[in-house]
Amino acid sequence: MAGPKHVVVIGAGPGGLTAAMILAHRGFRVSVFEAQNRVGGRNGELALGPYRFDIGPTFLMLKRILEEVIREAGGDPSALPCRPLHPMYRLVFQNQNLNVNSDPDAMTAEIARVFPGRENRYASFMKRETARFRRLYPCLQKSYHRFATFFHPDFLLAIPHLALGRSLFDVTYGCFGDENLALAFTFQSKYLGMSPWECPGVFAMIPYIEHAFGIEHPVGGLCRISDFMAELARKNGAALHLQKPVRRILLRNGRAVRVQLEEGETIPADYLVLNADFGHAVTHLFEPETLRKYTPARLQRMRLSCSTFMLYLGVEGEFHEPHHQIVFARDYRKHVNSVFHSPKLPEDISFYVRNASATDPTLAPPGCSALYVLVPVPNQRMGIPWEEQKFIFREQVLDAIASRTSYGNLRPHIRAEAIITPSDWENQFHVYKGATFNLAHTINQMLYFRPRNQFEECDSLYLAGGGTHPGSGLPTIYESGRIAANLISRRARVPFKSANLEV
Repeated sequence: MAGPKHVVVIGAGPGGLTAAMILAHRGFRVSVFEAQNRVGGRNGELALGPYRFDIGPTFLMLKRILEEVIREAGGDPSALPCRPLHPMYRLVFQNQNLNVNSDPDAMTAEIARVFPGRENRYASFMKRETARFRRLYPCLQKSYHRFATFFHPDFLLAIPHLALGRSLFDVTYGCFGDENLALAFTFQSKYLGMSPWECPGVFAMIPYIEHAFGIEHPVGGLCRISDFMAELARKNGAALHLQKPVRRILLRNGRAVRVQLEEGETIPADYLVLNADFGHAVTHLFEPETLRKYTPARLQRMRLSCSTFMLYLGVEGEFHEPHHQIVFARDYRKHVNSVFHSPKLPEDISFYVRNASATDPTLAPPGCSALYVLVPVPNQRMGIPWEEQKFIFREQVLDAIASRTSYGNLRPHIRAEAIITPSDWENQFHVYKGATFNLAHTINQMLYFRPRNQFEECDSLYLAGGGTHPGSGLPTIYESGRIAANLISRRARVPFKSANLEV
């Protein structure tokens, strides 16, 4: 009698772990192969002595999706302690600071303080975006491996809410009528690696999600989510193999049938889930000329997100700064344009600082802080020589922190430090062109037009992660893993119940 179907998962990022823990719970034999010595991918942990940092994502939003996938894998979400953040974050403009809160009364009062006369527009924004979210999120839960999904009643009802032809900035400025206040509801386009003046207006639902549901901090950092998922996957019977990079996905008659590890061993599989960075995977994990659609030439024509310059600083001292702080360049539009369209690093930068130690003392020794600094910068297509520039740019970033925040000059207090540049994202983390947020979320690279969860290039291969549908950001990456798991379960005729509306 045949045993359970074998699923090989390539990559232990959040999408792959989601698929692995759900499929193992449903009785599949699951093997996860991860190149690094830790789980999580960009949602993993960076340790510098006693200082602990998230490598990538730091905002946990729409927590209910995380809770749903944990329950579908037989786990208990309450075992992953999280703390709501009040305020969620501080936004720093040239002459204004705005403390952003998910409590509607507190947020209305804060807008009245900083932008008097415009506070009533907040309720209008939330009402409109509630309708958009209710119509659109069900559409994101479908797989779009068939074009016919566009004719589903859910999608047809959502069409009036797509804001076609309007950018995210157009949508928010049209509501608030003040540039800085509009930017307070558009900076979230950085989660997608896009300019708010180019990001589709439909993504106004991202700031809505923050304001409607709040954001939270898992104790120990967002990397603890990956650790939690990995443990649940193991408990369900999945085998996780770390430091086992995959060299090739091997096909037979157009069907993915096994993987070859870097060390030479080949592993047969009934189904594969690919959670590696999409651009890197299709240019490195298949034999040359195997793929017909996603060729190197096609990838070169596709829009990519920006990249990020990262500083991870273990600092002596504690700071009365918010958990999350976003500082806008003095000329924000010029800065954003330079990130996406200039081969030179901007002089006037925007940056983000997370002071998670203020909320979570587990991340640094007593009396110390673990500061995470992110600066949007051009991806590797722009050809910036990072080995020459990274320490020069580091000084520029530290100067900006000293002049634009209350941290002051951090240099004398730094006890541990790591830097990640776009070159590092590409060469060490295998991120295609260092585009940290994957393929851009333009209209022609979304839904059916984005790489599909049931990969259109070869049979029995399923995609999870930010480079596939529904896109970047932890909630949608969890959703991609769940969609992949549901598609495999349906194909293998394994009964399941899922809060995902349909695949």
